[in-house]
Amino acid sequence: MRATALLLALLSGAAPATAGTVVSDVVSDVSVTIYRDPGRREGAMNHAWPGGYALISETRTLRIPAGESVIRFVGVADGMLPETAIVSGLPSGVREKNRDARLISPAGLVDAYLKRRVTLQRTNRQTGQVREQDAIIQAGPNGGVLVQTDEGVEALGCSGLPERMLYDGVPDDLSARPTLSVLTTNDRAVEVTVQLSYLAQGFDWSASYVADMADGGATLGLFAWLTVANGGGQGFADASLQVVAGQPNRDRARRGPPTGPPPALHLQCWPMDITSTYPRWSLTPPPPAPPPPPPAPMMAMAEESIVVTAQRRTALMAAPVAISAEQEELGDLKLYRVPIRVTVAAKGQKQVAMLNQPSAKFARRYVASVSDGDEAPRPMALVLRAKNDKASGLGLPLPAGGVAVFEPVAGRNLLAGEDQLADRAIGEEVEIGLGDSPDVQWTLKRIGEDKRRQDWRISVTNARPVAVDAEFVVPYELADRPAGVERGKGGWLLKARVAANGTATLTYRVKLDR
Repeated sequence: MRATALLLALLSGAAPATAGTVVSDVVSDVSVTIYRDPGRREGAMNHAWPGGYALISETRTLRIPAGESVIRFVGVADGMLPETAIVSGLPSGVREKNRDARLISPAGLVDAYLKRRVTLQRTNRQTGQVREQDAIIQAGPNGGVLVQTDEGVEALGCSGLPERMLYDGVPDDLSARPTLSVLTTNDRAVEVTVQLSYLAQGFDWSASYVADMADGGATLGLFAWLTVANGGGQGFADASLQVVAGQPNRDRARRGPPTGPPPALHLQCWPMDITSTYPRWSLTPPPPAPPPPPPAPMMAMAEESIVVTAQRRTALMAAPVAISAEQEELGDLKLYRVPIRVTVAAKGQKQVAMLNQPSAKFARRYVASVSDGDEAPRPMALVLRAKNDKASGLGLPLPAGGVAVFEPVAGRNLLAGEDQLADRAIGEEVEIGLGDSPDVQWTLKRIGEDKRRQDWRISVTNARPVAVDAEFVVPYELADRPAGVERGKGGWLLKARVAANGTATLTYRVKLDR
């Protein structure tokens, strides 16, 4: 009977209600607004351990009796920050809030019944008969479980025969799902619709760009997915989904969300035997329990993956996108709203179309910094540059994210390079790095020096069948400024146009501080 009662409680999704307890486990409406990991900037999102957070707003309908009541909001996010929770709609407000972090699990039950009596169902080693035996849990759940019976002290699961523990019931402080409890008082029974809003850790989002070169690399068809990740074990079905681009000012939480014991039960045994094999007077204190295993990382996301083949990408660029996130203003931030209801699955990802700019004009540039030059030929880095304005075929805020660039070769689209794109506002320069090019190489040689200056020469070779534009960043103060030199990011910018299958030479003078 005890085992049956526990099983029914587990399947019901909530601990049995007590007098004065209202259990709310039905959500009629939910909104999820996800903010990026504030420490990530333009780096790649960690899908297995999202470092951002979300504002979650739920609508629930409750029947509250007269008098003092404990309302248990079952099914909140695992990473809920209880100090941020706001409950509106209760006639008398909230007197107290508690985040119930202890969840029903094998380890959670052992932890709740520590130093308490349970029933062991085990097989007799001599007869093979299954029998029940009273026991007291003396240690656990980390580093093994020690139980004491009338036969002595033993480590659970070390007899080599089937063993399991039966419990009288589910303790009141254990929940099947993460729960927020609030205390309220009413002078009469009422039915109310309340709004529960809170911040929760364990979410993140990123833009994922796919770019197809066209017109010999002069334009890009730029398409972006909005990718959201939920690292927690609680999903949100049929939710209104929004994401926020930018960095709102938010202090780090002084502590992480409350946690109970780990869900998995790790049993440890002595190498050779069990302690009850020996007479009680020979028992010595057991050796220190081994340290608990490190917490397992969040389970790999059950991704709702979207595989974009060359044919599908071409179709996406050519055809209008039926569903795309809509951009709105949120003060100085940008909010992207998904126009349909979606499910933000537990330990999952979701992708929604974000933007589609079919003909963005990008210039190809080959760049190098002369601070690490050499007389031996070195390849230059190829970058694609554009100004984020309507004249260039862009003119939209571009959130940070990864970008994969494909180039047509013999009728097939091949990967030309990948890069991380930083947040770019309208009017800013957009730059995508595609890696080093073996076709365009350069050398650096010192050709003169005196007490006040050094003379240097840059030689560039172009093995491509078309002319290329080369740029060199000089991070030193120039003694003389050649014609056309300008200040760039990181230093003075020297430019050269290199003919197809040709060479070019640049010279400059560096001022010495002596």
